[in-house]
Amino acid sequence: MREAIPENRFQYAGWPVVGACGIGAFFATVPLTTFGVFLQPLCDEFSWSREAASSAFGTLTLMAAASAPWLGGVLDRLGVRKVVVSCLAVSGCAVASLAALTPALGHLRIVFGVLGLVMMGASPIAYSRAIFGWFDRSRGRALGVMLAGASLSGIVLPPVAQGLIDLWGWRLAWLVLGCATLAIALPSAVRFIRERQSPNVAGDIQPPEVPVAAAFRSRVFWTLVVVVFGGTVATNGALVHLVALLADRGVPASQAATSVSAMAAAGLIGRVVTGWLLDRFEAARVSVVLLLIAAAGTFALAMTQSFAMGVLAAVCLGFGSGGESDVTPYLLSRHFGLRSLSTLYGFNWTAWGLAGVAGPILLGRAFDATGSYTVALVELSLITSGAAALMLTVPRAPLGAATPRVVEERI
Repeated sequence: MREAIPENRFQYAGWPVVGACGIGAFFATVPLTTFGVFLQPLCDEFSWSREAASSAFGTLTLMAAASAPWLGGVLDRLGVRKVVVSCLAVSGCAVASLAALTPALGHLRIVFGVLGLVMMGASPIAYSRAIFGWFDRSRGRALGVMLAGASLSGIVLPPVAQGLIDLWGWRLAWLVLGCATLAIALPSAVRFIRERQSPNVAGDIQPPEVPVAAAFRSRVFWTLVVVVFGGTVATNGALVHLVALLADRGVPASQAATSVSAMAAAGLIGRVVTGWLLDRFEAARVSVVLLLIAAAGTFALAMTQSFAMGVLAAVCLGFGSGGESDVTPYLLSRHFGLRSLSTLYGFNWTAWGLAGVAGPILLGRAFDATGSYTVALVELSLITSGAAALMLTVPRAPLGAATPRVVEERI
């Protein structure tokens, strides 16, 4: 006898895929979520300026920006599992190799360039493709759960990294983080990540499968690209410089590292809440609210003079940017379908990568020139507000299905 299992039941076969993707997202973001903790120890060890050391983070995001569309195309052709497993393996080895970092700044940039390349193959570009094939009516919730893995990384790993640095030094800290990726994320991906091959059941109303060339002629696509850049440039900058900024303003290093965790915790909540909202409200309007919250957080960070105010700013930044991470792939899947989702999402990650280059370097340069982050952060707050205004021009996305979708059967 055949028993139908709906998407919103945890017995549904798509949820183990979501869990494995969340674990992969947790470990794939190690270089992003911990870089700010390593920034000051590296500058002290090798006498690098903050702008120079921040350029390694910029190299990571620049390589991510350059490779994202290409890797998106590879994912559309080869499927998710092969790409994710390969990229997690290389990422774990690259992070572990930083234990042998030399004083040559180029060494750091090369390793982070490699990390930027493979990070895209184990990023939401890949995981969203796998998840969207399994979910329709619960697509927002499933996406939010997966992206929560990346936010959980930001909660757990900065204090863990700081603790490892305090206990054994930054070299062993990187070795432990790299080995953890190989021991936990890699086996999980091999065991559980797979794309759903069976066709949709009759009665589903799916959005049209738009080819890449047609999407490139769409105003909606390019609006999303611009919004991704404007909405993440401040967050990327704050992620790298938050610990150093608070330390400069008299906050102890251990508390400053905790603020990064608060930012990630808010991102976790933002992603889960946003996933729930996307299944119920118009996605573009949800995005506007999130971007305005992130803009307020950036402005608050510019004015902060205490740990409490810094945490409040970090929470606003985390909640707004975390939730916004749900919106872009959701809107792409609703407007353009799944046929070229990874490729199109890759171009949006290119915008994120460029923002990742611009934000940290602009803040580092501002500090090196003036000894303060304030003016630059106010300017970034205005850019984020402009991205929110632009999002108001995005039309309503078509709903993928008219009735609750039942897509898994059990004998």
